[in-house]
Amino acid sequence: MSDFHQHGPITTIHRLGNPDPLKLQRELEALPAKARPVLVLPCHARELGSTALRRIASELRKTKFLRHIVVGLDGADARSAARAVKFFRTIGENTTVLWNDGPSIQPILAEMERRRLRPGPPGKGRNLRLCLGWFLACTDAPCVAIHDCDIANYDRGMLVRLCYPVAARGMGFEVAKAFSARFSTRLDGRAMRLLAAPLLRALSAVEGFGENTQALEFLRYPLSGEVCLSRRIAARLELPSDWGVETAMMADAFRLCDPRRICQVDIAESHNHRHQSLSEKDPSAGLNKMGTDIALCLLRTAARGPQKPTAANIGKLLREFRREALRLLDSYSADARMNLLEYDRALELRTVGLFARCIRRAAREYLASPGTPAGTPAWSEIFKRFPKIKQALQDSAKP
Repeated sequence: MSDFHQHGPITTIHRLGNPDPLKLQRELEALPAKARPVLVLPCHARELGSTALRRIASELRKTKFLRHIVVGLDGADARSAARAVKFFRTIGENTTVLWNDGPSIQPILAEMERRRLRPGPPGKGRNLRLCLGWFLACTDAPCVAIHDCDIANYDRGMLVRLCYPVAARGMGFEVAKAFSARFSTRLDGRAMRLLAAPLLRALSAVEGFGENTQALEFLRYPLSGEVCLSRRIAARLELPSDWGVETAMMADAFRLCDPRRICQVDIAESHNHRHQSLSEKDPSAGLNKMGTDIALCLLRTAARGPQKPTAANIGKLLREFRREALRLLDSYSADARMNLLEYDRALELRTVGLFARCIRRAAREYLASPGTPAGTPAWSEIFKRFPKIKQALQDSAKP
């Protein structure tokens, strides 16, 4: 039986059967040029030459409904930046590469810092913010789609389904968040299953915490890197610079947008991507770093409510987190068993322990600066305070 269950105030758009994405693609191709979406690809230099990125580029060459593609390139020296420009321009002439470590972007970041616009340290969040700034400054497109560069089983049907609810005539959505099953020979999606899901439940169980985070429980995968946004929402998002960016983006979307104009869309039967290592001994890497960033983002989002997290109720939050995580392990075990997947309960318990330490570390950082907002200034604010940045962004992408 197909799943058509609707949960909460947002719309869930399911994959019922195996609909032909080419029919939807033709509708998007029929849009006038001014109504077509821009695509943002946050990319790290280590992904250049990967099988996943080559597959993505191959599929995008067959995609004819995009207005423009902007690639945010992190971690690149001059040689790899030149290599990236050459590679991405094979997709099409309407492709721009922002070299975030290059001589054109660095002065922009320095001026933002001088004006207290908090560009933040290098990271996925800052990469996305710069790309969204370019989208807003350099195009008049009505919407922007974002997806990662490590999707191993990518096909253009994923992008079609992601863009359609926001870009197609008459759909009426301003935000479309993607979800899909994360599994291989085992259940994947550890950051969602073992951190975000139990932590969101725990926040709701602690009085006053869940007011600004509860809406995230309506999403099946709030951590996914695939989202499509209207121009209005993109201009007003306040995003952090780190791995908390996807969570913060959706928390902010609920602040900015009527939930009836937010949807989540099933874009694929499964989603296969590069997996982070646990990095149990290194809090600056892998899931250890990611978990801390996500937990800190949720604590700062919760702090927007009338009750602020304190040292006393952080302890209760950790107890609730462990309780919810252990309950979920039984569910995951049953799901894996029925689907003939591997399930290593000892490893799952270790991962929950790692994420508990991440929450504790995030709590210490939060309590050291409780007034720090979850995100940085929105582009609508940046353009008011630094109007010349529009021209600077336009110039930054020139060869």
